[in-house]
Amino acid sequence: MTRLAAEQNQPTTDDPDIVRNRLIFGFGGMLIGQFLAYLDIQIVNSSLAQIQAGTSASSDEISWVQSAYLIAEVVMIPLSSYLARWWGTQRLFMMSCAGFTIMSVLTGLSSDIDTMIITRALQGFIGGAMIPTVFATAFAAFPPERRMISSVIMSTVISMAPTIGPTLGGQITEQLNWRWLFFINVPFGLLVLFLVGRFGDFDRPDPRLARNFDWAALICMALFLMCGQYVLEEGTGEAWFQSDLILGLTALSLMGGILFVWRSLKSANPIVELSAFGDRNFRVGCFLTFISGVGLFGSTYLLPLFLARVRGDSPGQIGATMVVSGLMMFAMGPISTRLAQFVPPRPQIILGFLIAAAGMWISRDVTPEWGFNQYLVLQITRSAGLALVMFTTQNITMGTLSPELMKSAGSLVNLSRNLGGAFALAVLTTILATHSAQHFHDLAAGFSVTQAAGFEMINGLAAHMQDLGLREPDAAARKVMSSILRRDALVMAFSDCYTILAGGFVFAALISLTAKPTRLSNVPVAAQDGSRNDPVE
Repeated sequence: MTRLAAEQNQPTTDDPDIVRNRLIFGFGGMLIGQFLAYLDIQIVNSSLAQIQAGTSASSDEISWVQSAYLIAEVVMIPLSSYLARWWGTQRLFMMSCAGFTIMSVLTGLSSDIDTMIITRALQGFIGGAMIPTVFATAFAAFPPERRMISSVIMSTVISMAPTIGPTLGGQITEQLNWRWLFFINVPFGLLVLFLVGRFGDFDRPDPRLARNFDWAALICMALFLMCGQYVLEEGTGEAWFQSDLILGLTALSLMGGILFVWRSLKSANPIVELSAFGDRNFRVGCFLTFISGVGLFGSTYLLPLFLARVRGDSPGQIGATMVVSGLMMFAMGPISTRLAQFVPPRPQIILGFLIAAAGMWISRDVTPEWGFNQYLVLQITRSAGLALVMFTTQNITMGTLSPELMKSAGSLVNLSRNLGGAFALAVLTTILATHSAQHFHDLAAGFSVTQAAGFEMINGLAAHMQDLGLREPDAAARKVMSSILRRDALVMAFSDCYTILAGGFVFAALISLTAKPTRLSNVPVAAQDGSRNDPVE
């Protein structure tokens, strides 16, 4: 009798506390996995020189350590929505995490650049499924009253991971060695497997999807995304459309994209559901997510590159400078949550883009003599503005969609962010290359040894070189002068990049006005039958 009473008093699986705790632990495990997948995009940034030396790679080959990861990842992101419905979110996430962890080990053990490129591509492709599945779970699994908190936590992870990547990577490389950039994923990967395997049973698989899998659409999508990503990554080095390879891949990407969209709209069971684009807020949200990806990855790319190429900072020094961005992203989580109680989403997005634009505009005055305080202002404004945008945009983007579109929509939103990052790297790299060459030409044309100032500077440098005991002081002086002009030209090109980013943020702020006005506390919540409420005007 006592035993029966005890069993009756034990909580069942329907107990709200048990359900809530399982959701928190399972979702927490998924967040860690998503963090790892995003972190590995940028963690190699400040350590490429060390990886190049360790794998005997050329300067052209080493860029593929990052490019291979991004190109492969961008294919899995939209595909993962179909796989999540077919296999179930839990099984897909665990398979993705396990493969990502194994490939991390193989990448760290690589002794040559070819092996590393292959394992990095597989790491990005397999691990890419961990990114959008978290996005869909945050909106589909949580009750309406907790959706804001889960959304902010997820946005914090998305924004912090690529931001602190160079910081963490620099410290790991200096304290251990570059191979630990990849080995560090192992203990966290095992933790993710435990948490998601134990608590991440959020939905049920649908094996019927295996019968109608559209392989032709998958091939077209892969051609569209992989060729397009390659063009964006390598276009600058190949002189863009002057290269037959770039021209051919661009045509192949466009053809694949057109055929993919045609098959997706025609199919009764498409691998990527595009009907979400029928929702105006989703269309606007994807564009704003694209621009936030441009800002997040673009500005994170520019600052470490400036510190390395202009100032000659070490990976550890770069990491110490970049840590401010990560801290600011983290601090904006509770601030954004509090602000959402009083300010509707659209004004928050506009404010965020304008703050980020102000930070980029201030950065136009960047010089080699800038110290930590100047970089502090740049990182605070950029991080605060973009964090505010990212925390709020996803609620506008997903808030008016029906439950059956959540997984596909989550994939498309994350794809928009990653494509924005790829677009930013391509455009900024091109600007740095072309504008620095043009600025050098202009500076060199304005500098002449026949002018009094130029003649005096060259003579002063030559005298200094002679004091150092160099055999040809005049030639050495001219070489030093050329280096100074090239450095100044590069700094001016960085200034141009920041100016363009500022203009893009202002444009995005204007575009956000086309979204339907909503209040975050009353974001329309899709009912279980697929119906939805109208947004609060």
